[in-house]
Amino acid sequence: MIITGKKFSKPDLSRVINGDTELAADEVRPEKVRLDHLLMQQHPEYNRSSLQTFIKSGYVTVDGKTVTKPNSKFEANTVIVLTVPESPKVTTRPPVIYEDDNVIVLNKPSGLLSMAKGEYCPEATLEDYGLLVHRLDRDTSGVVILAKNPETQKMLRKQFQDRKTHKTYYAVIEGRPKLDAALIDLPIARNLKRPTTFQVDQNGKDSQTYYKAIKSNGQYSLLELKPKTGRTHQLRVHLKYLGHPILGDVVYGNEGAKKQPRLFLHAGELEISIPGKQGNIRKTFTAELPQEFDHVF
Repeated sequence: MIITGKKFSKPDLSRVINGDTELAADEVRPEKVRLDHLLMQQHPEYNRSSLQTFIKSGYVTVDGKTVTKPNSKFEANTVIVLTVPESPKVTTRPPVIYEDDNVIVLNKPSGLLSMAKGEYCPEATLEDYGLLVHRLDRDTSGVVILAKNPETQKMLRKQFQDRKTHKTYYAVIEGRPKLDAALIDLPIARNLKRPTTFQVDQNGKDSQTYYKAIKSNGQYSLLELKPKTGRTHQLRVHLKYLGHPILGDVVYGNEGAKKQPRLFLHAGELEISIPGKQGNIRKTFTAELPQEFDHVF
């Protein structure tokens, strides 16, 4: 059987396709590259995460036009301009609970980052006030201890790693738990479908949280929480699993969480040993509940 069709309308291109001839050098189309990759070549002083942040924030123009998608592709010789605005950090120090030559203990406000994300961070973080020892989620408030020298930082961090610190949190949760007090013993693992979050998983790391109800109006309850382990998002994950997410938790809570002014989780107390002139001293630092907690009831 003979298959016929229309005659090829571009004989020159036909010969190229058939391999009979090659395109001239000026006819070869250069390969296009992702915008964030091009920027990495031009600005090695920044990591990829920071450059993607710049692009999404509108700090990058391509041939004079703003581009906000890091995966946009352009030729290597495209004119790309990165303009990082100067935005000085607001470094008003949070309320000081305690300070000496080795440590500073702060009452961290909700909304303050513990550490910078990437190499470029226009906002203040706890690292602006001392050496980081442990972290609180951005939206969690309360007691946090920082070191003033590497030796103290190492000494304090080891206590957290060896579980020799005692922490007490307070949380406003949705609803009221069936038991007024209980030990939540549920393993936690990273949620592979949402890698920045965690979930209860029988194959996860052991995680224990003791809770005690302080007061409730039926709709909301104030709990005292004493974590026995220090897994990431442990308190938030455990309470979500019980069906009583923390009020204002936009990650693990209900849709109405976005309407709340903050995450209602507060680090109220930290017991830890700090360096003293004649040896280590056991100290307990406290931070009163924010006024927002009282307004819920």
